[in-house]
Amino acid sequence: MLELDHFTYGIVTPLLAYLTSCIGAATGLSATSRARAARTSRERATWLLVGAVAIGGTAIWVMHFVAMLGFTVEGMPINYDVTTTIVSAVVAVVVVAVGLMLVGFKGDRLPYLLGGGVIAGLGVAAMHYMGMAAMRMTGHVHYTGWIVALSVVIAVVAATAALWLAVHVRGWLATVGAALVMGVAVAGMHYTGMSAVHVSGSPGIPTDGTTMFNLIGPLILVIVGLTLTLTFIVAMWPTEDEMREQEELEERIRIAKERVRA
Repeated sequence: MLELDHFTYGIVTPLLAYLTSCIGAATGLSATSRARAARTSRERATWLLVGAVAIGGTAIWVMHFVAMLGFTVEGMPINYDVTTTIVSAVVAVVVVAVGLMLVGFKGDRLPYLLGGGVIAGLGVAAMHYMGMAAMRMTGHVHYTGWIVALSVVIAVVAATAALWLAVHVRGWLATVGAALVMGVAVAGMHYTGMSAVHVSGSPGIPTDGTTMFNLIGPLILVIVGLTLTLTFIVAMWPTEDEMREQEELEERIRIAKERVRA
């Protein structure tokens, strides 16, 4: 087995990965809070999709690949398959969207919460191992089975907790606190999964795939840019409480007009 280094640049990549995850989680939770106050199903679905992009795309997928910037194998440069890498990002967003739609429209009743948590959690785990499968190197990757199983359990628990938070978190302070916790959960799942990795084979340069910085760098910039845009939109939009107050005000005005007409 070859020597692996998960922290090639020291604490820089884990710290950046955690910060990215927290920003994505905070944006996603802020979006789902607006979904709770939405007046129509379409408006609610839109906010839930915004949350899915922020949580699945940034808090999970970008976190994974920022952390992977610090992963190196002795004597083996690592390239990435373009298609598999992009598909892994799509998977992350889609499974989070499915989970959010379940609890966003059905509430946190146990069957929907657990069902959504299992779907999202298994999807997040699938995204992680798809990201690993996208690696191209001259060596062969092996996994310790029980650690892989543990990482999947952590993913399901973390996803279920995230869905519960999406239904219940209110206020900016609670949102920040929940995002910090979600960041720990996502990073914990990632590094647990990475601890299962072993690589064997002869050192050499891969003949296919694209280098990390040529592929992952632009993809990360695109998704982070999208998330920052969504963060700005969410920040400029009325909060959940303000949306409810506006709705109550409009309802009182409507009732008053009806009384005048009567």
